[in-house]
Amino acid sequence: MKKRFAFSLLVALVNLPLVANALELGAEDFVAAREMTCVLAQDSLGYLSADEYAEMAEAILADYDQTQTDVIYAQALGYFDGLMFGLPESDEREISARLQAFVASGACTRFTGLEGVSLTL
Repeated sequence: MKKRFAFSLLVALVNLPLVANALELGAEDFVAAREMTCVLAQDSLGYLSADEYAEMAEAILADYDQTQTDVIYAQALGYFDGLMFGLPESDEREISARLQAFVASGACTRFTGLEGVSLTL
């Protein structure tokens, strides 16, 4: 997965001072990181156009300065990598299944339009 490599590269480029700032994240920042992970997962699955990705990321990060945005992205990438823990990069089927399950979970309802939807059989 080329995007996963790009995400890992981005994490490697995060400066050490940002790691110290990560310890200062508040509850809203962690929510933003989780929401950003949802957007990253949808993008990795090919569900989003470039414009949709940019619009969703802007909706999440609009109230943050550049340093905070970098920290939130780094945290989101950590969550994303955690979703992939233990999977070889070559197992695209399982990677896709995990990402789809995450996107369908309650963690991602803000951007999937599934909030409050119930299914009865």
